[in-house]
Amino acid sequence: MEVNVLSLGEFHHFSPKLGFPTSNPTSSVGLSHPLKPSSLIRCGRLKLFPANLRASMSNSISENQQYGASTIDRDKEGVGSVNPVYVPTPPNRDLRTPHSGYHFDGSTRRFFEGWYFKVSIPERRQSFCFMYSVENPAFRKKLTPLEVAQHGPRFTGVGAQILGADDKYICQYTEESQYFWGSRHELALGNTFIAEKGLNPPNKEVPPQEFNRRVLEGFQVSPLWHQGFIRDDGRTNYVETVSTARWEYSTCPIYGWGNVGDKQKSTAGWLAAFPVFEPHWQICMAGGLSTGWIEWDGERIEFQNAPSYSEKNWGGAFPRKWFWVQCNVFKGATGEVALTAAGGLRQLPGLTETYENAALVGIHYEEKFYEFVPWNGVVSWEVATWGHWYMGAENETHMVELEATTKELGSTLRAPTSEAGLAPACKDTCFGELRLQLWERKYDGSKGKIILDVTSDMAALEVGGGPWFNTWKGKTSTPQLLSQALRLPIDANGFFDLVPPFKPPGL
Repeated sequence: MEVNVLSLGEFHHFSPKLGFPTSNPTSSVGLSHPLKPSSLIRCGRLKLFPANLRASMSNSISENQQYGASTIDRDKEGVGSVNPVYVPTPPNRDLRTPHSGYHFDGSTRRFFEGWYFKVSIPERRQSFCFMYSVENPAFRKKLTPLEVAQHGPRFTGVGAQILGADDKYICQYTEESQYFWGSRHELALGNTFIAEKGLNPPNKEVPPQEFNRRVLEGFQVSPLWHQGFIRDDGRTNYVETVSTARWEYSTCPIYGWGNVGDKQKSTAGWLAAFPVFEPHWQICMAGGLSTGWIEWDGERIEFQNAPSYSEKNWGGAFPRKWFWVQCNVFKGATGEVALTAAGGLRQLPGLTETYENAALVGIHYEEKFYEFVPWNGVVSWEVATWGHWYMGAENETHMVELEATTKELGSTLRAPTSEAGLAPACKDTCFGELRLQLWERKYDGSKGKIILDVTSDMAALEVGGGPWFNTWKGKTSTPQLLSQALRLPIDANGFFDLVPPFKPPGL
């Protein structure tokens, strides 16, 4: 088995004890994603965690048998020395965004929830995209004829997909969801496809050694930890697949969705607390640093401080069609830069099939958040059926343009659909060429001082849904009344915290 230990340069190494950065001035590997010392101080000195957790973390470090850095004895295996350290998810953690939790309310309405986690490895120009989904979890197994007659046809089950190195793919799916679990108010979830004989599958976050003792095939993920093992189920014949994938890595969040140090924002505004304007979308971590390992196609890849990202969707179904651009690896800037941009055609609530254009651009840079959404400005786009993405946006203070292209053919991925369940519905690549420019906006509406002018050759690009007959040119068109409502400084999370019994799931 080949071993790759990826070192990311000065200020960019993890201590084998802590799993957080320490300096290593002897490294000769250049930084493809240079990081300011401030972000590493936040990770290295545990400023992201409350004092009581720092103490428990120190205890966990000295008790490797309890939590375990990795559940494999590397001395015996002859593999590398990267040891991700598991830390239980703390309550009231910094950078937690609204809508981190699992939104299923127990009703039998049509419902799905999906999660996306990405780790980028600049030294190899490779990314790993983990995608999980649960459909109609009110029905823990495939519907009986009686249930179909009562509720109509429904697709059920849990899916785990990974788009990994060299655009290879793996998918494991089951029509049953009785071994899926999700935390009501935190970004923590898991599923057991096959349990160890005689042992019960976990129904909550557990230490990694316990997970590996009880779960033969499955996954668990939290804001700080991610592990699993899945086996391809042979249902994919349109892209090159790998037979198995195994992974363990820890994550230090750097950006949520908002300014560092401020209360984090709901990506779709405060109305996302209610089941309207579905599907909803939340970026849970715009940028983080991950360390650990992934076994992929017979190769073990180890990484330290790899740029990472997470987001989620939930609701009745995916948009009619959509596009998406995301990147955490840039050239031309000092410090962390994170970009997420997307647009979609979503159905408005009502008896008729009325749709609206919705889009946004979000940029994190130097601990600040630059937000371009329909209720604070205008977002426009021109996106081809494949190969070219352009977006421009402005608000009262800033202007942004981004353009991305790819010559890759792209890989077809699955998404939860109302028509066919977890089915091929979108096309992705992680090899996009991207240029991002951000300016201050002058009083007359023209471009002022430039803040960012950066490029990347590792942008994640996607188009989905359809039909896509030709290039989609659009502009956000939020009704004025709705735009004014979304501008109101309403803190839905804070309000429901005052009346916990009425707090909806997921928020």
